[in-house]
Amino acid sequence: MSVTFSLNSSLAADTIPVAMLDLCEVRLMNDANFPWLVLVPRKPDAIEIVDLESETRHRLMDEIAVASAALRSVTGAEKLNVAALGNQVAQLHVHVIARFRDDEAWPGPVWGAVVRKAYDKDARVELIEKLSDALRGR
Repeated sequence: MSVTFSLNSSLAADTIPVAMLDLCEVRLMNDANFPWLVLVPRKPDAIEIVDLESETRHRLMDEIAVASAALRSVTGAEKLNVAALGNQVAQLHVHVIARFRDDEAWPGPVWGAVVRKAYDKDARVELIEKLSDALRGR
C-alpha cells in the first residue's frame, strides 16, 4: 500500500501556496514582518533531509537554491536564512527567509522575535505574483 503526500495542517494554515517545483510545494509564510518561503518536499513520511534518497536530496538542494535566488531577487534581501528545523512540525519542510539589517529581529532568529502580522490581500497577491514569476524564470 503506497502512502500519498498530504500537507501538514499547521503548514497549510500558516502558509499560502506560491508554486510547485518538481519536488517541492513552495509556500509563503503569512507573516509580513519577514518575506519567508517554506519548501515542502512532496514525499510522504519524510521528516529529515537524510530520509530522502540521494537523488531526491540533491533535487531538494537545487530547489532551495532556486527559491533562495527568487526570494533574493524579489525582495533585495541582504541575507538569506535557510533552515530545516521541524521541532514543532515534523513533516520535512525548509524555511528560506529574507533578512535585512534593519528588520525587527536582526541579527537574531525570526522565531518569536515579533508578533506575526498577516499580509494584507494586495501585498500578498503582489508578492506571490512576483515570486511565482521569479520561480518560473529559473
